[in-house]
Amino acid sequence: MNNKKSVSLLLALLFLAPFSSIAVAAGEAFVFSAPPRGTAAQEREVYDPIARYLSQVTGKNIVYKHPDNWLNYQNQMQLGKYDLVFDGPHFIGWRIAKVGHQPLAKLPGELSFVVMAKDDKTDFNNLAGRTVCGLAPPNLATLTMYNQFPNPLRQPQVKEVKGFALAFKGVKDQQCDAAVMRDKMYNKLANSSNFKGKVIWSSQGISNQGFSAGPRFSKNEKQAMADALMSANAQQPLEKFFNRFSKKNKKMLRASAGEYSGLGSLLRDVWGFEQ
Repeated sequence: MNNKKSVSLLLALLFLAPFSSIAVAAGEAFVFSAPPRGTAAQEREVYDPIARYLSQVTGKNIVYKHPDNWLNYQNQMQLGKYDLVFDGPHFIGWRIAKVGHQPLAKLPGELSFVVMAKDDKTDFNNLAGRTVCGLAPPNLATLTMYNQFPNPLRQPQVKEVKGFALAFKGVKDQQCDAAVMRDKMYNKLANSSNFKGKVIWSSQGISNQGFSAGPRFSKNEKQAMADALMSANAQQPLEKFFNRFSKKNKKMLRASAGEYSGLGSLLRDVWGFEQ
């Protein structure tokens, strides 16, 4: 090879090197996501600090990615595209069973739900075909209620609302025969209103929302992330996270696969999760 060709080849390699490095870095990114509860900008304020914190802990390039909408969130999860996720126990249970995730840490306390009606004359077991105000699936409260009616032909008709307060109001205004919501939200609304209604069914408590990590992380990396999320050092990177999800008890607890086992079955009637 003559000198001119050698120089040309060297220049070409030097020119391509930065782009090659970018491609490798992009390929090595570990995707962190969570349900689209707000705009991309709002969610980045909560989750970007956590991604940076766990990147420092593991030495991996962990990047928060906003899913834009629920359909995309579910689709990317079903395809196993998320390496790290914070969301509800039914999703964690599904990922453990289907895409090899392991729970890392969870919020304190349990999640439990109630179905309330105007009075106790409404029988929970006879809600088939009647209207229940609730959040659209895959909301955990609604799916937990549906789980009590395994025959789809005998399930209540859910009138979708944008929040538990509107579900409560739907019963108060006689737009719905009943409403399904978090027990804590029902107690708050009942105590602050001249209308209290009656609880006609209560669920058992299940483990709270948490973080889970996929198979691209090593066992040691998962352990390091779990320890980091529970560490006192997590207070600053998780400050906005705790302000949203756990203002009174700003800490994470260790989570185990066993406590989420089987909860993925709550998603069996949601498109894409039935497999």
